[in-house]
Amino acid sequence: MPEPRLQQPGHAAAERFESFEGVGRKFDFILEPGLSLNAAIARQLSGSKIGAAALVLEGGAFAPFHYLMPALSTDGYHAAWYSETFSPAGETRLVNGNATFGERDGAPFIHCHAIWIEHDGKHCAGHILPHETLVSRPIHVTAWGVEEVRMVSEPDEETAFTLFHPVPAEPLAGSKGARTVITRVGPNEDITEALEAICRKHGIAKAFLRGGIGSLIGARYMDGSRVEDIATEVFVTDGFVSAQSPGTFLEIAMVDTKGNITHGSLLRGENPVCITFELCLEEA
Repeated sequence: MPEPRLQQPGHAAAERFESFEGVGRKFDFILEPGLSLNAAIARQLSGSKIGAAALVLEGGAFAPFHYLMPALSTDGYHAAWYSETFSPAGETRLVNGNATFGERDGAPFIHCHAIWIEHDGKHCAGHILPHETLVSRPIHVTAWGVEEVRMVSEPDEETAFTLFHPVPAEPLAGSKGARTVITRVGPNEDITEALEAICRKHGIAKAFLRGGIGSLIGARYMDGSRVEDIATEVFVTDGFVSAQSPGTFLEIAMVDTKGNITHGSLLRGENPVCITFELCLEEA
C-alpha cells in the first residue's frame, strides 16, 4: 500500500476496486432552472435506461445553495468526516464540477463535487447537497453513461459510509460504441496505479477518463507541491490511462479541510484514496 494510509473502521475488502463494463453513450444537455440538482439530472437521464453515468458540469448558477466541506473525524471511529452544512446567501455561480449518476433506495441519485463563486466573489469548493440545492441559471452538462452497469449507493462495511459502487445490470448486448468501464476504487489504493490495473483487468490498452470524483489523503503533485491533509474532496479535470503506465496522467481539482483549493497533475504511486473514488473510463 502507498503511504500515507488511513485505518478504516471495518474489514478491508479483498478486492480493492470494483469495475464493470458496458457500451458507452454520450449525452449533452442543459439543466434548466426550477428543479433541484438531483431532479434536474434525473429528468434528463432516467428515461434513457442509463444505470450509471459520469457527468461534467459547467456554468450556470444555484439558489438556494447548500454544501459540505471535508473534515477530520472526531468520533474516534471513521477515518474522515464532513463539515456542517454551509448555505451561502444569494445566488452561487458554478465554475465547474463533476457528478456521478446512479441510484439510492431505488430512486435516482447523484454525488457531486465542484468549484463555485459565492455572492461575495469568494471561490469555494466541496460536496454539493443534491436534493437541497436548486438550479437557478442553466447549467451545461456532458455525460458518459452505460445501460449494462448500475451505480448503487449502499452502506460500505470497510469505511462505514454509504457509498456508490458499480453492479452489473445486464449482459453486454453487442451494441456499437466505445467500451466504457464504471469503477469504484477503495481506500488506501494509489489512484493512478489502480486505474492502470483496472485497464489491465478489462483488456484495455488505453482509456480516457470521463469525469470522476472522490477523496484522496492530501495530494502530491508533479510540480513538487503538496497538500498535507487527510480529508479532501476531489474531482477529475482531465486524464488518460495507459495499462502499462507510461502515458498515464491524472489532473484534479481539490479542496482540503481548511478550504484551500489546489489543481494539478498527480504523481504516480503517491496519492492514495481516502474514502472512495468513482470513475468512468472510455476505451481510446
